[in-house]
Amino acid sequence: MKAEGQVSVIGLGDMGSAIARMFVDRGYATTVWNRTASKTAPLTEAGATAAATAADAVAASPLTVLCLLDGAAVEEVLETLGGAVAGKVLVNVTSCSPAQARANERWAHEHGAEYLDGKIMGDPPYIGTTNILLPVSGSHDVFKAHEPTLRELGPITYHGEDAGFAAVELLAQVAASYELLIGFLHTLKLVRSEGFDVAEFAERFAGSLTAYPPLLTTMANAVKNGDYAPDMGPLNVQAALMDDMITHRESRGVEALRMREVKKLMDARIAEGHGDQGFSSLFELLPVARGQSS
Repeated sequence: MKAEGQVSVIGLGDMGSAIARMFVDRGYATTVWNRTASKTAPLTEAGATAAATAADAVAASPLTVLCLLDGAAVEEVLETLGGAVAGKVLVNVTSCSPAQARANERWAHEHGAEYLDGKIMGDPPYIGTTNILLPVSGSHDVFKAHEPTLRELGPITYHGEDAGFAAVELLAQVAASYELLIGFLHTLKLVRSEGFDVAEFAERFAGSLTAYPPLLTTMANAVKNGDYAPDMGPLNVQAALMDDMITHRESRGVEALRMREVKKLMDARIAEGHGDQGFSSLFELLPVARGQSS
């Protein structure tokens, strides 16, 4: 058995089962619970102990990993735990919003428990390997105390004391990916409409992506410092292409909403006298939700 000893896992979907199996295989005394009790059978056969209730699972170990469907499911389970959580550590790896993570932490503290929020970026088969990323946030002292156990799951990046920061990282990573990929699909529609081979285009585009990591870092530093050098060239030059971009897309029946948004922002930024700045300077014109700061 591992020196760290015991761990409990609540929620035995594909991801939760992979987490529990990994702990069992690595010698942890592992207690499991799932609303549908039959899902515990493969794990008990492998050496885990099935708890009758979620509260019993929490009581069995100093650290409990919650891996449920969504934030609502986490709230439902928390309401059943009662005094069992006092003196325990809850690590929630369920996808949820930053606000939910902070609310979960408050709930844990009100009930005498500690809380860490973690988000799993990867698929169940990669649990316990380097092919998965785990942003974690919450109490630094609690994180350090349980870091060896948590690192069994895979490479971890600790994002600070704010329990919501792991969720910020996950949602931002996914959002950036979706923004890129939906734009890519629109572009494939444009390419195909012109009789181009979409697979060959994709291969060429993939090769050009090697230039993006340093560009992203440059743009983020520009936003952070408010010093907008002409990344990708000055806006005055970039803007000259926008009418052709929009006309081409619309002539082929391809969505041009994003291109029109870019043109509107470029025109406004140039009108303000910033045509010598780069694309990153458009950040200054992006709307901010009411009640929030930039």
